[in-house]
Amino acid sequence: MGETEVFAVVVLLAALALVAAIAVNALGSRIRVPAPALFLVVAAVVSNVVPDLERISLVVDERIVTVCLILILFDGGMHIGWRRFRATAGPITFVGALGTALTAAAVALIAHLLLGLDWQAALLLGAALSPTDPAVVFAVLGRKEVEGRSGTLLEGESGFNDPVGIALLGVLLAAGTGVGAVVGGVGEFLLQMGVGIAVGAVGGLLLGWLQRRVRLPNEALYPLRTIAFAALIYGAATLLHGSGFLAVFLAGILVGDNRAPYEVEVRRFSSGLASLAEIIAFTVLGLSVSLDDVLRPDVLLPGLVLAALLIVVIRPLLVGPLLLPIRLARGERAFVLFAGLKGAVPILLGILIRDADVPGAERIAAIIFVVVIVSVVVQGGLVPWVAALSRVPMRDVEQQPYAAGLRFSEEPADLQRFVVRPGSAAEGATVADLSLGEHGWVSLIRRGGASVPLRGGTRLEAGDEVLAFAEPGLDVGDLFRAGA
Repeated sequence: MGETEVFAVVVLLAALALVAAIAVNALGSRIRVPAPALFLVVAAVVSNVVPDLERISLVVDERIVTVCLILILFDGGMHIGWRRFRATAGPITFVGALGTALTAAAVALIAHLLLGLDWQAALLLGAALSPTDPAVVFAVLGRKEVEGRSGTLLEGESGFNDPVGIALLGVLLAAGTGVGAVVGGVGEFLLQMGVGIAVGAVGGLLLGWLQRRVRLPNEALYPLRTIAFAALIYGAATLLHGSGFLAVFLAGILVGDNRAPYEVEVRRFSSGLASLAEIIAFTVLGLSVSLDDVLRPDVLLPGLVLAALLIVVIRPLLVGPLLLPIRLARGERAFVLFAGLKGAVPILLGILIRDADVPGAERIAAIIFVVVIVSVVVQGGLVPWVAALSRVPMRDVEQQPYAAGLRFSEEPADLQRFVVRPGSAAEGATVADLSLGEHGWVSLIRRGGASVPLRGGTRLEAGDEVLAFAEPGLDVGDLFRAGA
């Protein structure tokens, strides 16, 4: 077989693997198991059958997953957007930072006292299992609409505490486990957070300006410019000794609500790349784990114990009090506490521990894998049920594969899209009753995926999507929000 044929076989196998992964994704939605769990398990089984796949360098695994996380975090930030983030910025920062530190300390204490790990291994395990994971949270919540602040809080926390957990592990690996060394690493940790926030804010504002002001000769270049700039932000923050992940996440938030040319195309391209990144990341992470290590009694039992304690004890007791000052209904608070899912980042941190040649690193990484599998399968699979039990309104976002629209050479600044929320002033009102100003009007109403005949007497219902022109300078958003 010639070189060309060998390359063709490689391309064919890679394409078949991607098609299979997409099929697994569809299967996950049918059997109510989050797709990331299936990618992890299938990849781990395949690597056990084909041992050569386990020999991929840990450094290569780390680099691949890092690129994937850049895409996932940036897209997740854009999905949240500045308007949603601004309403919960304080709680997200507070819970994301302090909750991560408390969880890491609790896991380390339990791992040392209950599981018999030495302090170095216990602290590293605590840092690795402290963050919730954006890849899994976005995968579980991305196709669902959660009313209230709980969905934004969960997504924001998972995006913010990943950089915190990664920086915390980096400090522990660099500084050691002595009290003085750990205290000395606090400055490095704060530097990473501060530089990450600064670079993310500057980069996000600059990207937003470029999107609005600098025109490109081809519409296909707009999404490419956006993703390239996200990678540039990560690189700049990392070179300045900051958290590149935090910078990328913040930049995505800042441009999420940007009314820029080809905004829809940019979002669609970013979402597609993030979906591909999710498949690649969990597949690579699954290939990096040996099932023989995972199924050992000194790994499986500690992993199951830690997973159970994280779900029913550690997060409720330590993160729960942090939610008390936050304006949430009791059901929303319970939902947020349950849906703190583990995923790709803890396994990535396990790879970093293995790459650092820490004593017992293989066992630590295997325990992390067990905890993640339990979290993704049990917690992720039960999220819709817990949302219903907690009376948190959650609905599947209906796919709308067909679109019809108009293109404008200039931004239609006064054209806005609203969703009629239950309890809003618009619910039950007629089109003629809406106060859109003397020169405002409704141009389209969509209900249940179909357009509604538009007349002055047409009455709006909760869940309706309304496309309207409002009088310039008039903020009519409160008409459609709950409690307005």
